[in-house]
Amino acid sequence: MALLGFSSGLPFLLVAGTLAYWLKENGIQLKDITMIASAGMTYAFKFVWAPLLDHWQLPLFRRLGLRRGWLLFAQLCVTAGLLAMAALTPAQLPLFVAATLVVAFFGATQDIAVDAYRIEIAPVEAQGALVATYSLGYRIALIVTGALALIMADHVAWPVVYVAMAATMLIPIATTLLAREPRVQRERPRGWAEAMRESLVHPFTDFFHRYGWVLALTTLAFILLFKIPEQATIGGVMSPFYRDMGFDKTQIATVTKIWGIWVGIAGTFVGGALVARWGAWRPLGAAIVVAGASNLLYLFLIQHQGNVAVLTAVISAENFTLGMLGPPTVAFLSSLVNKQHTATQYALLSSMVNLPGKVLGFFAGGIATALGYQMFFIITVVSLLPAMLLFACLWPRHAGRVPADVKA
Repeated sequence: MALLGFSSGLPFLLVAGTLAYWLKENGIQLKDITMIASAGMTYAFKFVWAPLLDHWQLPLFRRLGLRRGWLLFAQLCVTAGLLAMAALTPAQLPLFVAATLVVAFFGATQDIAVDAYRIEIAPVEAQGALVATYSLGYRIALIVTGALALIMADHVAWPVVYVAMAATMLIPIATTLLAREPRVQRERPRGWAEAMRESLVHPFTDFFHRYGWVLALTTLAFILLFKIPEQATIGGVMSPFYRDMGFDKTQIATVTKIWGIWVGIAGTFVGGALVARWGAWRPLGAAIVVAGASNLLYLFLIQHQGNVAVLTAVISAENFTLGMLGPPTVAFLSSLVNKQHTATQYALLSSMVNLPGKVLGFFAGGIATALGYQMFFIITVVSLLPAMLLFACLWPRHAGRVPADVKA
């Protein structure tokens, strides 16, 4: 799971933050950078094709089984997409963007396959350990594609960097080939109509059936809103921001991609301890506020441009609070999922929680250009207000009660 976590994390920054540096150095305008580097928005729509991974085996990969077949196919496509990006470069921008979308799409597909594999490979009591090791591998991949890639880019051409990143995919590809397929007995639908109902209709109608329309819609609205501040700063706007603040790529890589990642891991352990002590709901509310408000610290950084100590302090606070937000978010979303539709429902909820912030991130360059970086960060924090109002409304229903027929 650690190696599969590495595989999931590797494409993420290469189509977002790290890609933005390459685009900026090629003279691409900020608003265009944030749009192109929002290819990662594909991850927010992975629920659309998630049922396909539950019900259809790839013809040329049947011998590997359902889960490993999709895993290997997605990993090969991510590798090919990274090599295509290296070959095309932003000089051939339309084709380069197409290759970027290929990497993002199959990176998201890989995420679906890994989540399903994790759920099916071991019993419920082992899932905590699997998630922990997966997260460690994922964050190591962020260090490689963030810090290492930026440091390499100071010494070699960007296409060489992306070829090197593609080569690291050989490790998870070997992992998939050596892993065992989960032993799961799957019931085959008796016809096409039944297959469509089971894969496309039931996972979505089930949620409203269990919670009722009012509670379900209120919960979904809350899910859509509470991570906007985090997701809005994951896209392409931050890379040009750091450069505009006077930092070089090595400084950015060291502080944000190495130090920041490990601080985030520490925050994750704290978030996990809070969930173990108080459950998901209360730590979730606290983490939403402190993580979202941490974006205001960038206003302080704007006043101290080029100061590495201030950058380190800001990144430490932001990454620690975002790390705290992770465990209660996963625990809360997992508590809403029905055992009968785990893969599709979790893909849907985890996609919804990221979508609005990614939409804001898509337009981040235009907002920052028109209003300035200060106003952009203020807007991300103000977006917390409706989420916290919904949190207060949902408190009596989610604070201490979870339906009996859902997966905890």
